[in-house]
Amino acid sequence: MPEKKDFVIKDKRIFAEGNEDRPTKEEEKKPLDDATSEESESAEAQEQEAEDYQFPEINFATFIFSLNHSVLVHLGVMDDPSTGKKVKNLPIAKQTIDILGMIEEKTKGNLEEDEEKMLKNILYDLRMIYIKEKE
Repeated sequence: MPEKKDFVIKDKRIFAEGNEDRPTKEEEKKPLDDATSEESESAEAQEQEAEDYQFPEINFATFIFSLNHSVLVHLGVMDDPSTGKKVKNLPIAKQTIDILGMIEEKTKGNLEEDEEKMLKNILYDLRMIYIKEKE
């Protein structure tokens, strides 16, 4: 009795035919028409802008502030940077608050005093805002 196949695997990777080289990333980005050309130029400008931007040093405080900002966006307190609008997504906000709580629990005794106070204060503030927004 032949085996019954429940699923099919399709390879969607793009390969050049024959001995031709694969297109480079720049060749793949070449626009197909004027509309995509403008979008491509805009995307390239954004990439260049991101490369030129000096990101802050990554340390515990900047990591926690990043998560804090994310929660504030999901609580609808701050504008979403990608849309410029305030949008509430309470389940994601709660999950990120829970992640911060887990970080607090797992790092207990390993943080400097100011880091511990910062995390405790941020968690308290976020939890209070969450409770108000949930009502």
